[in-house]
Amino acid sequence: MKVQVCIVGGGPSGLLLSQLLHLRGIDTIVLEKYSREHVLSRIRAGVLEHGFARLMREAQCGERMDREGEIHNGFHIAHDGVLEHVDLHKYSGGNSVIVYGQTELTRDLYEARDRLGGKVVHNAEDVTLHEVKSDAPFVTYRSGGERVRVLCDFVVGADGFHGVSRQSIPKDVLREYEKIYPFGWLGVLSRTRPVSPELIYVKHERGFALCSLRSQVLSRYYIQVPLTDKPKDWPDDAFWAELRRRLPQEVAAKLITGPSIEKSIAPLRSFVAEPMQYGRLFLAGDAAHIVPPTGARGLNSAASDIYYLYHALIAHYQKGDNSGLEGYSKKALARIWKAQRFSWWMTMLLHRFPDRLPYDDELQQTEMDYLFSSETALRLLAENYVGLPF
Repeated sequence: MKVQVCIVGGGPSGLLLSQLLHLRGIDTIVLEKYSREHVLSRIRAGVLEHGFARLMREAQCGERMDREGEIHNGFHIAHDGVLEHVDLHKYSGGNSVIVYGQTELTRDLYEARDRLGGKVVHNAEDVTLHEVKSDAPFVTYRSGGERVRVLCDFVVGADGFHGVSRQSIPKDVLREYEKIYPFGWLGVLSRTRPVSPELIYVKHERGFALCSLRSQVLSRYYIQVPLTDKPKDWPDDAFWAELRRRLPQEVAAKLITGPSIEKSIAPLRSFVAEPMQYGRLFLAGDAAHIVPPTGARGLNSAASDIYYLYHALIAHYQKGDNSGLEGYSKKALARIWKAQRFSWWMTMLLHRFPDRLPYDDELQQTEMDYLFSSETALRLLAENYVGLPF
């Protein structure tokens, strides 16, 4: 089989790039390790930058997002029993975010690939990248006992943190930066009306909490827990009781609870791999970088990678211009490190660290006080939250 671009990973990043390139006449194939049902069962982020939304529309996948997604012009931060509002629209110069679940976004992308007859291979086993430093790279995989060889011009690794793509870059070339946080987020999805029409981030002496939503009938809540905890340690009643303890009284009184339909614990990690390109292999999304979910940068950071790659590949095939491909890693990483900084800052501001010193507590409190006493600080928060320009 011969294609122009072989994309490893059938999550939103890989599917979006495949769809965008297909619409511009560039032939792709997407290789996904798991079944479509498994990919669509993942519960992930739901806050989208408008830059991501524009890419979805350009990919002819934005109709349902525009119809069902919710525009949020702000969010709340609760601390010391007080509920403060961050006016994104005011402090970012009129910008906002869209709340639309990643699962639904991925579903839209799959349906779009189906409409165009896109090549998406599920349950692709033993995916291996070959000769990526040459002018003729190829990828092999196993399907139903058969070994398949895909010849291509370029390989895009969008197969996540544990995927094969980053591992295909030699260790003496790759440089990795990582910070592991000493806690995780226990998340619960419930078919209940959200406690607030906008997100509420909570800083509390018992630990961080977040009130989020997927729609007006589907809520997503999180509490900070030790890394040693397991979901089975938290029956629904215990989760709701602990969430209430961390919420301001006025919010806790309005909380509607119900059976969880999904419950999981996500560890928090900051990670960056450099470079994001090696020969004709280009990394995108979680294959190259991870952020804590605190600042809602993960999926949005992947979108900026896809934006840069999409335009670089178009320039290569339509104009013979390779400058975008050659400068991809440097350009993508410049934005990624800014997203890393913001996610780290939000995590440090809102979480209770188990090994903290009294000095750290005072500094954290001072940072919070300064945030809500300075319009400049609020502008910096809003500018980063709605997303920096691509």
